[in-house]
Amino acid sequence: MKPFIFLNSHPIQYFTPLYKLIYSEKKIDLNVIYCSDETVNGSIDKEFGVTVKWDTPLLDGYPYVFLKNHSFKPSIFNGFWGLLNWGVFKKLFNEPPSLIIVHGWGYATHLIALIFARMFNHTVCLRAETPLHQEFLKNKYVISIKHFLLKKLFTRIDYFLYIGSENKKFYNYLGVNENQLLFTPYCVDNKFFSTLAKSSNKDKLKHKIGIPIDFKVILYAGKYIDKKRPLDLINAFAALNDPSAFLIMVGDGKLREAMEELILTYQIKDRVILTGFINQSIIYEYYAIADVFVMCSGLGETWGLSANEAMNFGVPLVLSSTTGSSSDLVIEGVNGFTFPTGNIHQLTAVLNKTLQFNIVDRARTIETHNQLLNKYSYNTIINSLKTITN
Repeated sequence: MKPFIFLNSHPIQYFTPLYKLIYSEKKIDLNVIYCSDETVNGSIDKEFGVTVKWDTPLLDGYPYVFLKNHSFKPSIFNGFWGLLNWGVFKKLFNEPPSLIIVHGWGYATHLIALIFARMFNHTVCLRAETPLHQEFLKNKYVISIKHFLLKKLFTRIDYFLYIGSENKKFYNYLGVNENQLLFTPYCVDNKFFSTLAKSSNKDKLKHKIGIPIDFKVILYAGKYIDKKRPLDLINAFAALNDPSAFLIMVGDGKLREAMEELILTYQIKDRVILTGFINQSIIYEYYAIADVFVMCSGLGETWGLSANEAMNFGVPLVLSSTTGSSSDLVIEGVNGFTFPTGNIHQLTAVLNKTLQFNIVDRARTIETHNQLLNKYSYNTIINSLKTITN
């Protein structure tokens, strides 16, 4: 079996458990190449607007290397030229023929690897996120140029690792052969979150956070930025006009002041919590008390992994139609609902429906979530990659 090489911009909390599983439990030869260490020691996240240092181990249990970044403006937040790691040539030259998985084409280093990895006898795999339906929401002239260039790039790639149905449609649209497509879903550490879900006491956690036990909780988890459209949810919550419902918005970002002003305007401050940045070790407390999870994002939300996290706690989903995972994770009326992005009236309506889920509805939700989580899992990724390593 060929070794696995993952090329990624920086350590990401959603990916590192996968690498640990591949190396420690599946006993597969593995090397992870990082282009930046910004997330390891903590740095200002420009979208959260605060210093972020994840409190879960990002580098334990698997081999990795950091390449020197030669960018004139080095940062994962500085676009394509923010990562320029010339050492990737030497690294690919020194490694034996491997299966190299490159996460997207958004940085110079990633594009270099995609173009030249074959020269060093590696099998090249692209794992990007782009959902097809979002492409049609962008400038058609820019997209035409982008698609033309991608078709040229795609001739250098052996396999395309799609994360969900809309991402697969994107590759189909650009003419990728079906036998080059592999399902490697976007997912989270289901074992970690499901274990926390089983051990959580909902009533005690509500008391800790300061919410009456008999109140129903609507949960948002994400940055307070335009892409996430948090103001839509505040508007819908106000329109819901349910005195027994509580809104918790986990996160932070540049829209916080506008959100606070809107909350004051609606006079709902006593039933809304803006938490600020919440780290991985305690975010489960919010999923555990939620009665519905909402993601109202617009263009740019290519998946939405917070939805996967919420599913491990049996929480029904309400996702906007633009959210990349909406067609994969929501079985309409079974484990939640979708709504047209930006339509406050429809968002309010599906929130009301979901909050009225009874015991039977919630049992059906949990069963459906569990079936989906078995599919959207690290094991699915590993099993897919194994089919092309011989």
